[in-house]
Amino acid sequence: MLPARVFAVAPLALVILALSGCSSLWGCTDTTAERGEAGVRVQVVDTDGRSLGVTAAVVDWSLEPHPQVPSEGDRVHFHFRFDGADEYSDPAVDACAVDKERVALGCRTVYSSGAWSEPDGALTGDEWLAVEHPEQVAGVLLIPNDRSYDPRTCETDIKDGGGTHPPEPAGMGDQL
Repeated sequence: MLPARVFAVAPLALVILALSGCSSLWGCTDTTAERGEAGVRVQVVDTDGRSLGVTAAVVDWSLEPHPQVPSEGDRVHFHFRFDGADEYSDPAVDACAVDKERVALGCRTVYSSGAWSEPDGALTGDEWLAVEHPEQVAGVLLIPNDRSYDPRTCETDIKDGGGTHPPEPAGMGDQL
């Protein structure tokens, strides 16, 4: 028979284990957010689908040789704008050149921190996309999911990892 002292200490030991994170071995889960609807102008959303109060837009785009490597032929040169982003936030969205069927021909992530401040408070910038068949490009679309923060996974950090992660980055051949 166990002494009464053991029964009195056992609940305290369980509380200490729970608070120390040892119980997270059974509670760590990773989920992936669903990719939002791509568009020329999108409301940037977090991994829970909530608006960050930031709008990202493709202002214009063109096909032209990149000035540093003109011999490589035409690339997609596009200008983008973030409204509502500030110096403390750094939202990022995937930008994809698409064909007339909205199939991605090439993508890259654009960050508001890589843009310049405008007098109206917006942040604007430009980027280049190399695509295999530039003649097929019908437009540039943005995917609204914020890519600026991706928490640690359970696999990399069982104690502090887990949670909802941004969707997989869009890539060539993805239907947007």
